[in-house]
Amino acid sequence: MASTHPRKIRSFVRRPGRTTTGQRHALASLLPIYGLADDHVPLCLEEVFGRSAPTILEIGFGDGEALLTSAANNPTIDHVGIEVHEPGVGHLLMLVQRAGLSNVRIVMRDAVEVLEHQLPSASFDTVRIFFPDPWPKKRHHKRRLIQTSFVAALARITKPGGLLHIATDWPHYAEHIREVLERTTEFVPLTPADAGRYPTSARAPTKFELRGRRLGHAVADLYFRRVD
Repeated sequence: MASTHPRKIRSFVRRPGRTTTGQRHALASLLPIYGLADDHVPLCLEEVFGRSAPTILEIGFGDGEALLTSAANNPTIDHVGIEVHEPGVGHLLMLVQRAGLSNVRIVMRDAVEVLEHQLPSASFDTVRIFFPDPWPKKRHHKRRLIQTSFVAALARITKPGGLLHIATDWPHYAEHIREVLERTTEFVPLTPADAGRYPTSARAPTKFELRGRRLGHAVADLYFRRVD
């Protein structure tokens, strides 16, 4: 008999990776400090950070170094990062503690579920998605994170006039992203010059990006404004 609960299509795979002793210690001792609860209770970001400040959401932060650089360079801006891979989360936790930062919080959970259940409407000034898995094979395109339903969720949590910044080094995925965003009335594209007026549009290169550049991959930074 077929199941009445179809398997959920996920945009990520928990790829195996060695978690170091330091990362395991950070996950055990620091995630309770910098991590946000894994539940369906909507967050109040002012309570989380103890202040009212501009906020950045970074989805899929990898090893966390780009997020760490942004948080260190912008102490008046609060940062929330979402990532499912334990080595990356552990690495960022170690960096945050070493830098003594108080403007970073982490959610180690599927971003789709976090947006649906935990993030309040119109709560982020900037949303960043850097180098999401391109799922290059056609039969896997349904797994791509940037889909119409996910963009609608991004629109809900982004403040009017806020910035959506997506970077990819796969030309076909860049084309896919543009096509999906063109179908929405909630975001409009920005030129790099227009995006440069946002103080949060700058980003540090990731290790993944630098490796791709050495292989000759061109990076596309795509910017969109949440309509008022």
